[in-house]
Amino acid sequence: MGADLGELRQMPAELGAAAKTVAQAMSRAAMAWLADLDDEQRTLAWWGPPGSEHEAERRRWFYTPTDHGGLAFNAQFAWQQRRAMQLVASGLSPEGYDLVSTIIGTENILDRVEGFGSEFDTRRGRDPSRYYLRVFGDPEGGGVWGWRFGGHHISLNFLVVAGEVRSATPRFFGLDPAVTTLPGGVRLDPLGAFQSTARDLVTSLSPDARAEAVLLDRAPADIVMGNRSSFEEGATMMNLSEIFRRRPGDDELMERMRRGGNALDRQTGYGPRDHALLSVTSVPKGIPGTDLDRGQRDLLDLLMRTYHDGLPDGLAPRWAIDELHFAWAGSLEAGVANYYRVQGGGFLIEWDNTARGGNHAHGVVRHLSNDFGGDVLAGHRQAWHSAETAVNHHYEEDVQS
Repeated sequence: MGADLGELRQMPAELGAAAKTVAQAMSRAAMAWLADLDDEQRTLAWWGPPGSEHEAERRRWFYTPTDHGGLAFNAQFAWQQRRAMQLVASGLSPEGYDLVSTIIGTENILDRVEGFGSEFDTRRGRDPSRYYLRVFGDPEGGGVWGWRFGGHHISLNFLVVAGEVRSATPRFFGLDPAVTTLPGGVRLDPLGAFQSTARDLVTSLSPDARAEAVLLDRAPADIVMGNRSSFEEGATMMNLSEIFRRRPGDDELMERMRRGGNALDRQTGYGPRDHALLSVTSVPKGIPGTDLDRGQRDLLDLLMRTYHDGLPDGLAPRWAIDELHFAWAGSLEAGVANYYRVQGGGFLIEWDNTARGGNHAHGVVRHLSNDFGGDVLAGHRQAWHSAETAVNHHYEEDVQS
């Protein structure tokens, strides 16, 4: 979806229709949720329009158990939470909604795994009620507005312009533990396809092709771009403390996060050269789609579809396999720490499954030129400015005549 307004006017009719239909559902859900809130709640839930002083906040996102900004579930009554989830559902397919709901529920599993402790300056360390929703702008006015939903291992970011969804990234999903065993030996593995499809692809490569795709034999401790708001040439992995919201009085917490992040990094054995090899650059790394055979191209396409299946019908963007590159780091064995990346055509997908012995996974899809609607907003403002200039010019001509 990284296109300017001129290109977006020429997008397939079915995609344009879906963008309008989904935007209408989002608008109805957002207005219903905001209408159910009292004034104090609405202060947290609703912020001014993109382009105002709140734009920097709209472009902040997190995937850690920190304050994501907005109104948390634990500050809402049950019927308000229901309205909130209706807005979340409006931006997702049924499969995507089920994944989000599963991730929220697994906070209870992680809480047990970690001994039901208190952490992150809260009374409960892992808390399914600490998910936050915030609306930016006027969902009723038909102009520019957006919304953000997030908590531990979830971040959804949408922008609507002139009644159409124009950006749905960054979009992040994670799980810890990634795989859980249920009674009868059944495995709960919600992100299994994200992992297995990529592993099938890398193991299908010939030795020469694999040497091109595998950047390092060890995986990093996290996704490399972290929660940066925009592309940064040569970006390397961020420290854990950098992906938490810093607030007054958080110095002790941030220091603990910094030390914990350093410990995780040391466990990977990475040094400066390794981080540089895995850095995100404008020139994609790994094996290009043009070097893959038919079956491998199908696997790469399936991987892309897996990351976009969470969107409503018709809203997923198109991609060209020839423009994509696939890169891997870490072991090829199942259940062992690994990382992969798909980049090209404006897309950046990252996955890591490294902590907890390769059982703590992160997956994110971004459209680097249009995360948070950057391209679209720029084009929208330029078109608005041009139209305003033209109106003023014609007005001046009329006055002079």
